[in-house]
Amino acid sequence: MSKKIIIVLIVIIILILIGITIFLMLNNNMEENIMLNTSNQNNSTQIENINKAGESDTTANAPVFNFETKTVKLNSGYEMPLNGIGTYSLTGDECYNSITSALNAGVRLIDTAYMYNNEEEIGRAIKDSNIPREEIFVITKIYPTQFNDPQSAIEMALEKLDIGYIDMMLLHHPGEGDVQAYKAMEEYVKQGLIHSIGLSNWYIEELEEFLPQVDTVPALIQNEIHPYYQEPEVVPYIQSKGIVMQDWYPFGGRGHTSELLNDETIVEIANNHNVTSAQVILRWNLQRGVVVIPCSSNPDHIKENTEIYHFELTDEEMKKMEALNRDEKHDWY
Repeated sequence: MSKKIIIVLIVIIILILIGITIFLMLNNNMEENIMLNTSNQNNSTQIENINKAGESDTTANAPVFNFETKTVKLNSGYEMPLNGIGTYSLTGDECYNSITSALNAGVRLIDTAYMYNNEEEIGRAIKDSNIPREEIFVITKIYPTQFNDPQSAIEMALEKLDIGYIDMMLLHHPGEGDVQAYKAMEEYVKQGLIHSIGLSNWYIEELEEFLPQVDTVPALIQNEIHPYYQEPEVVPYIQSKGIVMQDWYPFGGRGHTSELLNDETIVEIANNHNVTSAQVILRWNLQRGVVVIPCSSNPDHIKENTEIYHFELTDEEMKKMEALNRDEKHDWY
């Protein structure tokens, strides 16, 4: 074989080896890219799933209203009615008669407080009703002036009501010693003398400071809410933590009720459903996930305030109600 042929063969072999080497390098790079892309896709999917899980958790935490049973399950495990009666300014026989009328009208949620000076009348009306105790849900509150001796405040409420136990006890306002008072309520929960605990007149800033200092997430927070003061940020914030929101001022409070009940938008919606303005306001609250406790001593109005489950506001009507917000607070707390 001539030298020229041998050289040609050697060159061909070298070229073949170079080609094989380049092929192998390209193939490895393609595999690495495929693996990297797959890893990125998996990571993206995981992140998406985590985000979705976070969204689901937030949704899952929000209390769910059962419009068939007309109750909501609290984070404490107890069921609470969606509508009730408030008793601020009701005392003596007027309070006793109002609670009797409410119980006769099917109301099973009663809100009171140490400062209302009517716990004894409420307890007496409950006992005289012959309605099984477990069917009635009673909320009371201790006032900041009692925070320095919360045990005595709790014992006083138990004694005045005299109904065996308290379904829900709240701190009436933030104040010095509120964490200590809340922890005292936690101890009474352990004893079974209080079933659930919560707060009244706490907003986002107060809650962010308060919650890390206590062991029990409040089951309920009770604030001023009405069409002119809707708390569009506070309400979802509280609900996202699994806490039920309750409205103690659905009709705007003294001096403002007439204006609200005669608001053109509310009257128009009421006419659409053949109901009253009061019923529209109460139903609007329920559809926002807010429990209502309107106060009244008038038996007809008490009954009217319970008749809020046979109609439903449309999405458009809910938007019209939302547009009424003025951020107009009617009380100092």
